[in-house]
Amino acid sequence: MSKELAKTYDPKGIEDKLYQKWLDKKYFHAEVDRSKKPFTIVIPPPNITGQLHMGHALDNTMQDILIRFKRMQGYNALWQPGTDHASIATEVKIIEKMKAEGIDKNDLGREGFLERAWEWKKEYGGRIIGQLKKLGSSCDWDRERFTMDEGCNKAVTEVFCKLHEKGWIYKGSRIINWCPVCNTSISDAEVEYEEQDGHFWHIKYPIMDECGQPSETEFLEFATTRPETMLGDTAVAVNPEDARYKHLIGRKVLLPLINREIPIVGDSYVDVEFGTGVVKITPAHDPNDFEVGKRHSLPEINIMNDDATINANGGKFEGLDRYEARKAIVAELDEMGLLGKVEDYSHNVGTHDRCKTTIEPLIKKQWFVKMDELVKPAVEAVKTGEIKLVPERMEKTYFNWTDNIRDWCISRQLWWGHRIPAYYCDKCGETVVAKAAPATCPKCGSQHFTQDPDTLDTWFSSALWPFSTLGWPEKTEDLDYFYPTDVLVTGYDIIFFWVIRMIFSGYEQMGEKPFNTVLFHGLIRDSQGRKMSKSLGNGIDPLEIIEQYGADALRLTLVTGNAPGNDMRFYYERVESSRNFANKVWNASRFIMMNMEGKNESRIADESEALFESLQPVDKWILSKLNRLIKEATDNMENFELGIAVQKVYDFIWDEFCDWYIEMVKPRLYNSDDEASQNAALWTLKTVLINALKLLHPYMPFLTEEIFCSLQTKEESIMISSWPVYKEEWSYTKEEKDIETIKEAVRGIRNIRTQMNVAPSRKAKVYVVSEKEDILTTFEEGRLFFSSLAYASETMLQKDKQGIEDDAVSVMIPNAALYIPFAELVDLGQEIERLEKEEKRLQSELNRVNGMLSNEKFISKAPADKIAEEKEKLEKYTQMRQQVVLRLQQLQK
Repeated sequence: MSKELAKTYDPKGIEDKLYQKWLDKKYFHAEVDRSKKPFTIVIPPPNITGQLHMGHALDNTMQDILIRFKRMQGYNALWQPGTDHASIATEVKIIEKMKAEGIDKNDLGREGFLERAWEWKKEYGGRIIGQLKKLGSSCDWDRERFTMDEGCNKAVTEVFCKLHEKGWIYKGSRIINWCPVCNTSISDAEVEYEEQDGHFWHIKYPIMDECGQPSETEFLEFATTRPETMLGDTAVAVNPEDARYKHLIGRKVLLPLINREIPIVGDSYVDVEFGTGVVKITPAHDPNDFEVGKRHSLPEINIMNDDATINANGGKFEGLDRYEARKAIVAELDEMGLLGKVEDYSHNVGTHDRCKTTIEPLIKKQWFVKMDELVKPAVEAVKTGEIKLVPERMEKTYFNWTDNIRDWCISRQLWWGHRIPAYYCDKCGETVVAKAAPATCPKCGSQHFTQDPDTLDTWFSSALWPFSTLGWPEKTEDLDYFYPTDVLVTGYDIIFFWVIRMIFSGYEQMGEKPFNTVLFHGLIRDSQGRKMSKSLGNGIDPLEIIEQYGADALRLTLVTGNAPGNDMRFYYERVESSRNFANKVWNASRFIMMNMEGKNESRIADESEALFESLQPVDKWILSKLNRLIKEATDNMENFELGIAVQKVYDFIWDEFCDWYIEMVKPRLYNSDDEASQNAALWTLKTVLINALKLLHPYMPFLTEEIFCSLQTKEESIMISSWPVYKEEWSYTKEEKDIETIKEAVRGIRNIRTQMNVAPSRKAKVYVVSEKEDILTTFEEGRLFFSSLAYASETMLQKDKQGIEDDAVSVMIPNAALYIPFAELVDLGQEIERLEKEEKRLQSELNRVNGMLSNEKFISKAPADKIAEEKEKLEKYTQMRQQVVLRLQQLQK
């Protein structure tokens, strides 16, 4: 027997209880089972410093939808969870905490600091996992991994050593992003660009004359936003095609303040149209200048210390902060007459996303990954479609990055992270890269080594995530069965930093792709379209939404209307609408279960021939609608159109099932003495509800589980029930068409009554007039519910207008007219005015259709089904207009 649902839906009362049930039953857990096809998703690992935000909520909701969907389809579904150690973010947090305690990082030493870090991870690391569970995430928590656990560390060391052996990891001097406050190199992912007000300073460098003296009349003028970097200039560049300057290529200018002669070089990097067409070249402080410097064999002069003060290469400006030096340099250039105009200029400046300090591009000796060869399989995989990007337009961004790829700086001057497995001989300085500290130096035989103090970029370990989490470098059964994974769900903002790195790592280490598909989603913005941020104070805490509305309402809101790769705005009104939908489903389920009380459930469940013979057209109509929904929603989900799929499910449940079908069968449930008809109605109600709940389950897991388990006892959970499939025997085309005809009639009658302000309690006789026998048969078969929905005291079916008063109000539908004798309620002039408006509307539709069908371009290019659809409309509107015109003529007599 079904158990009774509570009168009102209370998410707080069921969500934690159901989630614990799922955990206890191990529904999320996947083991290797060769009899089943695997379906694997690896979670983009959230930082252990993390607090669940709307981006996490969207990302993990989408993954959960896919994994629940595939689990119900019978796949051996694994959602591999884990967290990221997030080197710099975590270290910053720990240092802040220690600072509050009056403890300096360096006082503790490396080992002492790492003890504190692991304690911090133990205390705070699982917080975001608990928050993901509140969202309903069905990850296999028994398999939870951490990017610095023993297995992942082993994988990182293995990859570093292998790539170094191939010559693809090297130590060298290149431009990197440097944070002067955190004193470490940082990745491009950690650089946040913000609009800052600044200036363009126009500076003049004297051209050296033939006698080797700086000219007092000839100068090369350029503009810069960072005058202090001129201390490290080693050339000025012009475009070799620029007629203004090409005669100067090969000559020299004098670098003021430093009094160093530097060459004028010709390079196509210089944009002739921008500014003066002259660019200062500072190879040690600008990535583009670095490349120009390599092409022209220019020296690289670093003029900054790690704390962004000027070093000895800056001459008399040594010791000044970069901004103090800027002021002093500008003032001195002005005194020398070498400063031109100063323009206000607003531009994007890179800042460190953690401490908000403006980053400094510096040339430093670091560890790099050589990218030119490594990236080739990643390019080819997307070009050939072996890996599919959804939406496809993301390929442009992907290839733009791979086409302009630079070697990847992987070393960080941090203590928290995977330490670089490089050892330096204390005696001769020989570098040995190995999985463990070497016993003796291969060069001098010394036994004393010092390990490289740096750690690896966080992205280095997360690049291995799809296979390191499954046991690599060991050849595990899990790895053989669950790899490659199926789909990666992530935001488009980390397409380069993570996605591409996983792809080339998969091909390099595993010899095959890490996943089949990458599904990109957009950002969640506030109601004004702004990016959510702490500085704007417009962030929304998903946990607060869950507390107020429930996890299901939040999940539905995040996915409804969401298209792959598109940003979306967050409105509280939409969450309320989702909560209202949950209430609608709950109340409809309670109604069905209440009507099943006291009934012989075995008869309702008995899908015998007798039951199917008792199905009425309206039952077949809803089954047919459900059947089409199953096919369409499944196709949408297979194509990652999650927002489209759930909108169809939502519309079906709310409109077709609740607002129409349930209302249509109420008279049979309340008034009919025909037990067979009642059983058929109850069977249909229950069958449609169960299937609709299954389609809704991936989106709203808690609501659907509670109703499903209360409704029937055959299966212990909707989570492990089977996904609905299309059935040819449930395709009732005729019944669909017939019931849609009745619905159109009901809508027409209700619209008229609303326009005339007639109360629903006021019943009136309704005449259905049609020369077509099949139309009259349709209304005869649906007489009981039609009368109820149309507020009819009596429904009369006839082939002509005999016996119908001339002043009766009319409704026109294809091949039929409905009349209601409302003479005492209706102003005759008002009805004529309404019909005149309807005649104009239909004429407008006819003009549009005729215009399309007479358009040669439309006829030649439109699909055949679209042309057929328009021809069908022409016939429909012509017939309806004729009826309206005839009715008008009758009333106007």
